[in-house]
Amino acid sequence: MKKYSFNAELARDNLVKGVAELAEKQNFSKVVIGISGGKDSTVCAAICARALGKENVYGVMLPDGEQKDIADSIEVCKVLGINKKTVNIGKMHEALLENLCFNDPADSEFNVSFDKESNVNVGPRLRMTTLRYIAQYLGARLVGTGNLSESTVGYCTKDGDTSCDFALLLDLTSIEVVEVGLTLPELPRHLVKKTPTDGLSGMSDEEKLGITYQAIHDYIRLGSSGDAETDAKIKSKEASSAHKRVKPPVIDPFPED
Repeated sequence: MKKYSFNAELARDNLVKGVAELAEKQNFSKVVIGISGGKDSTVCAAICARALGKENVYGVMLPDGEQKDIADSIEVCKVLGINKKTVNIGKMHEALLENLCFNDPADSEFNVSFDKESNVNVGPRLRMTTLRYIAQYLGARLVGTGNLSESTVGYCTKDGDTSCDFALLLDLTSIEVVEVGLTLPELPRHLVKKTPTDGLSGMSDEEKLGITYQAIHDYIRLGSSGDAETDAKIKSKEASSAHKRVKPPVIDPFPED
């Protein structure tokens, strides 16, 4: 089994330094972050506030209709002192479904009906569109908040939360993000340790995946979760979601003979 060690304070400091250096290199000073109230966006907001100054961090809360834990998102923005704005995407979501699933034989050669799994991914994509609008308006960069555990098993939405100008946590597992968060005294502990959920399906991440984040962490860092069946499940998800982690293939119009 692989050896594993993790220095959360060093990782934190390197992330802060990395954001500051990227901002200087690419000549930007502001960032936009979708604030869900979960650990990932919370840690990202804190890191960026340290790197760029709280006045240059814009937190956007994006409920899809009613969000029961919206108070957590508001708390993140308040304790960090960052700029905050709420944009409810509920009406956008409803309008899309109304137009998409309105089946008129005279208007189309094929019909589209409501599909639960497809619908779950609408939220993240509408959020991305909203965040992109705000970031472009402000002349800011959009921060990606996804972590390595989610990416490995494909627990992310293509063209949704995977769309960003730079990924802040993509080399850290879910377990490691919590450890980094615990080194940030400005963050409330209950938000760092909050049970991860997508806020859309009504289930926790681990319930929906059928795998714990600890198992995914061990699979990534140690080479095995300690259970062959779980390893096989993670490996299968990793393989089937590979398209989410790479740029789209480009079809060569001039292939070599």
